[in-house]
Formats: sequence, C-alpha cells, structure tokens
Amino acid sequence: MVKIYDTTLRDGTQGEGVSFSVLDKIEISQELDKLGVHYIEGGWPGSNPKDMEFFERVKTVSFHKAKISAFGSTRRRDIKPEKDSNIYALLEAETEVVTIFGKSWILHVEKALRTNKNENLRMIEDTVSFFKKRDREVIYDAEHFFDGYKQDSQYALKTLRVAQEAGADCLVLCETNGGCMPFEVERIIKEVQKEIDCPLGVHCHNDTGMAIANSIVAAKLGVGHIQGTINGYGERCGNADLCLIIPNLKLKLNIDCIPKEKLKSLTYLSHFVGELANLTPDDHQPYVGRSAFAHKGGIHASAVRRDERTYEHINPSLVGNKRRILVSELAGRSNILYKLKERKLGLEEENILSKEIVSQVKKLENEGYEFEGAEGSFELLVKKTNGEYRKLFELKGFRVIVEKKEDGKLISEATIKLKLKNKIIHTVSEGNGPVNALDNALRKALEQEYPELQKVHLIDYKVRILDAKSATRATTRVLIESSNGKERWTTIGVSPNIIEASWKALIDSIEYNLLK
Repeated sequence: MVKIYDTTLRDGTQGEGVSFSVLDKIEISQELDKLGVHYIEGGWPGSNPKDMEFFERVKTVSFHKAKISAFGSTRRRDIKPEKDSNIYALLEAETEVVTIFGKSWILHVEKALRTNKNENLRMIEDTVSFFKKRDREVIYDAEHFFDGYKQDSQYALKTLRVAQEAGADCLVLCETNGGCMPFEVERIIKEVQKEIDCPLGVHCHNDTGMAIANSIVAAKLGVGHIQGTINGYGERCGNADLCLIIPNLKLKLNIDCIPKEKLKSLTYLSHFVGELANLTPDDHQPYVGRSAFAHKGGIHASAVRRDERTYEHINPSLVGNKRRILVSELAGRSNILYKLKERKLGLEEENILSKEIVSQVKKLENEGYEFEGAEGSFELLVKKTNGEYRKLFELKGFRVIVEKKEDGKLISEATIKLKLKNKIIHTVSEGNGPVNALDNALRKALEQEYPELQKVHLIDYKVRILDAKSATRATTRVLIESSNGKERWTTIGVSPNIIEASWKALIDSIEYNLLK
C-alpha cells in the first residue's frame, strides 16, 4: 500500500503562473478527497495570510479520507520552538498532521541556514519533538536528501535518525533539485533502508524529467509514501505528476494507492485543477491529456476499430478519458467511418460516399482547414456530400465598416443582405468588433424565422495565422466554439481575409444548430 500525499496547494502554487484563491484551494481539497488521496498539504500558515485563511476555513469542511497537513520549517537557529512565531503558526492551524522540512545537505546548513551541523540536528530534533508532544502526526521532509547523501552520507543519515528518535511518523527523502537519475535514487534508497527502520517517503522534482520515474522506483522498493502535485505543477520544472504516478502504480505495478473506482475521476480532476489555475491543459499529458488516446493516422484508426489494444496501452475509460479518432489530411476511410458512427451520421462502410468525404477532407485541409478540432463543420461537410444538407438562406452580400471617431471611440457596423424563403432581408447592426457586428446582423435577419437562435451563444473565438511569413497577407484560420445550453460545437473558416474566415465559421455554427 502506498499513501498518496498531495502538495498541489503548497508546492504546486510555487510554479510560475500558478495561483489559487482560498475558495479554489477549498474546492481542490474536496476533489482530492473524492479521488482518495491520503494527505493534502494545504500550505504554509506562517508565510502568508491566504494560507492562514485556508486553514481557518478548512476546519468547517468534512473529509472522508484525506488528512489536511500544515507545512513549515524547523525552528530557526538559536531559538527555542516555544519562541518561534512560525512554529506557533503551524500549531494554530490545528491540523491533525504537520509536515516539517529540515536540512540534510551540509551545503544548505552552512550557506542557507548559516549555522553548524550540530545546531541543524538540534533544530530538527526540537521541532519534531515539539509537535509530537502535542499529539500531531509528524511527517519529516528531509530536504535535498539525495544531494546531501552524495556529499556526506553519514551526516544525511544522522539527520534522519534524529528525526526518527524525536518521534517522526514518516521520513520523506526529498530530491529537491531534481537532478538525480533513477539508478542513483534506487541505490541511495536501498542504502537508507538498511540503516533506517522508520516508514519512508519520497518527494521528487522534475528538473531532469525524472520525477515520475524516481517516484516509481521508490514505490517498487517498498517506499510507502509518495508526494506529488496534480499536473506536476511546481517550482522551476515542476513536481512529480500525481496524474501519472497514480495510474502507473495502480494499473502497471498493481500497487494499491487509491480505490480503483476513484481512478475514473482522474481526468476530470486534472482539468478541474488546470481550470482553477487558469492554465491551458497539456493535451499530450499521458493518461489524462486530450490527445492521450487520439488517433490520427489511417492505419492506426483502422487497427483500433478492430482491437483497441493495437495502439492503446489501457482502456481510456479507466482514468476517465476517452478515445478520439481524428479527421485530417492523414485520415483514411477508417477515421471517417469511425467518426460517422460516433456522430450517428448513418453511412455504412460499403457506401462510396465515405471515399468522397475522405477526398473532400484532404482537399480542404490542404487549403488550411483542420477538422480534428471542428466537428460541427465536419458534420456539415458530411451532410453536403450525402445530400442531407438543406440550404436555409442565401447570402446576397455583406459589408463591414470600422470607424474610429475623433473622440477615440471605435464603431463596428455590419450590413447584411440575404434571401430567406423568397424574401430579401436587409439588416444593419453594430458590435464591439467587425465579427460581433456581423453576428448581430445575421441574428437580426434570422431570429424571427428561427427563434431557437436566441439560445445560441459564442463560447470561444480563436484565430491562427497559417503562413506567418506572408505577414498581413497571410491565410487565416478561425475556430468558433458555440453552445445552445445543451450542446457545444466548433466550426472553422479559412481565408486570406480574416473577416471572410470568421464569416465562414459563423455561418457553419448557425447552420449546424438549425439543421439539428
């Protein structure tokens, strides 16, 4: 059994660009508890008001399994714990668990703490003992342990023995600089296990890309406490990613760490934390990334249709993810047929139209279209190919004016003329930009006939320049994501003129919803 210790709310927030509000931290801690982690490190109560508020508010929250831990350092040099304000801040957090970090590396003892080796040992002993006498579960983080061990193994071991004798419940070997290779971590852990009989843990950083491997090596050696963060957030290159460690332990090594049924919430949790951190998810993140089980090549898609094991190491549903078959210029008939079946578009395998769709997709992608991210436009393409498409209106023309007035005010105005059921409709509308003005004018023309359009709203608008060397003459790709409150869909437009590209994506978005 491996106990999972999450430090997203403390170590994770030290990553560049990562910040959580107090409410965010409460919500994340509740989701971590649902996942089944054993410990949640809430922050350093002596370091900032936000963490102090978190520990105050989290007292009112009920947790099914997880224990909340407050994090802090050993007492300051040449001062008793009773006189150290940081120690008392940890005590006042009133958590069941306290995590204390101390120095294992002589370099840090002398350069960072500016003290001597014996005082460092007393600092460790006094602090651990202080909290044990007050009935706290104490996790001791031996900071920079592996680097310290490589410089002076006897002193590094002595810091562990002092913490153990003072009553620490778990000794965590920290690979703080992230510079060790797995074979080094394996050798040092084995040597420590011969000398120390206290439960051990590891805390790894990812500066050489080895944090996950080093954590897995530790678990294989019987280390029963693994620390990490959701999505690997953390200082510099980040911490060990629990979104990879947990499924690797559970599915690859058959090491128990969280309940099996909880594993299905992993993808949701990864994206949930990323959303609160306001960071774009890594689509290529193993297990939980959007592309982790995406198949673009025609041969791959064909094989996966017959047996998913051909190109997938696990069933994506085990971690709450899903398979995606992409439609692109690399697609074969298998990609198209899978997508047709997935979207219930009703074309059988022997239908020659699937070949026409493949041909159309490859032709359009050569022009700059990209249907793997625009399934609304793909569905319209299918309908146009198989004869199901019904033209709802005919554009006679549009004009967009952008005017900057003398007072600095910018006005965008769009005029649209279209034919709708043998009637010519002419509308004018303003917007905060040319695309918004076009959208407003189009809706004004259509909503009387199609009132359901009132429920449709734009969620996202993305622009990409396809040939940057052409500068302002470059071809532009526009993606528009829309929703009617029940469904979301994305449509695409491509043109050297950004307004026309936006119009194409906008028209597809409207038609997709109406033809449904």
